[in-house]
Amino acid sequence: MASSYDRALTTFSPDGHLFQVEYAMEAVRKGTLAIGVRGANCLVVGVEKKSTAKLQDPRTVQKIVKLDEHVSLAYAGLTADARVLIDRARIECQSHRLTVEDGVTVEYIARYLAGIQQKYTQSGGVRPFGISTLIVGFDNDGQGAPRLYQTDPSGTFSQWKATAIGKNSKTVQEFLEKNYEADMSVEQSVNLTLRALLEVIESGSKNMEVAVMHPGRTLERLNDEDLEALSKVIEDAKEKEKNKKNKGEA
Repeated sequence: MASSYDRALTTFSPDGHLFQVEYAMEAVRKGTLAIGVRGANCLVVGVEKKSTAKLQDPRTVQKIVKLDEHVSLAYAGLTADARVLIDRARIECQSHRLTVEDGVTVEYIARYLAGIQQKYTQSGGVRPFGISTLIVGFDNDGQGAPRLYQTDPSGTFSQWKATAIGKNSKTVQEFLEKNYEADMSVEQSVNLTLRALLEVIESGSKNMEVAVMHPGRTLERLNDEDLEALSKVIEDAKEKEKNKKNKGEA
């Protein structure tokens, strides 16, 4: 059935599917993992990095980017598609600031990006964007409450306390549901993000990138040394818990 209806983007199958949109969502599921966590007064974003070639400059491959001083974005899916959306979002942020003399709200830019993604699901001669995004930031030019939004290739957007997109996102989402607590501190939010990443990333901190946002401050990335130290503490705690459990069973 799918082969008869997946050639044209604008044609529904008899059971109500738009197969090109579903294929775009599959591209997201095959992309590297991205996690967003909202704390009491902070936002933490963590992503899985693909290992780069020995001679490649790793700074040219970033999955966490700034849209404005108070809004940032992480994505899962096709990097080339993400670059197009990121550029459009940055232009909209600056246009909004120039027009109304205020920065965008996080909901505004999430709705804007979702609108672009939706347009590419009902126009001939185009294809859907093969990415989902996590948009994080603070309203009122960085002085408001923390916000975390997710958009997907179908053009829907929603607000979250913590969520994951990309490869193994279902496993990580279940982990977040079990371990998320309201009003977490910065340390607790970073710890939860790293624990969630380590649930599915076997190579440890070298293939991770984590960034934190505070009110009134721009995006701050954790350096490799901090990531390695925090990951080691988490791994040691897991090992102790495992040994304790094994002794209890014995």
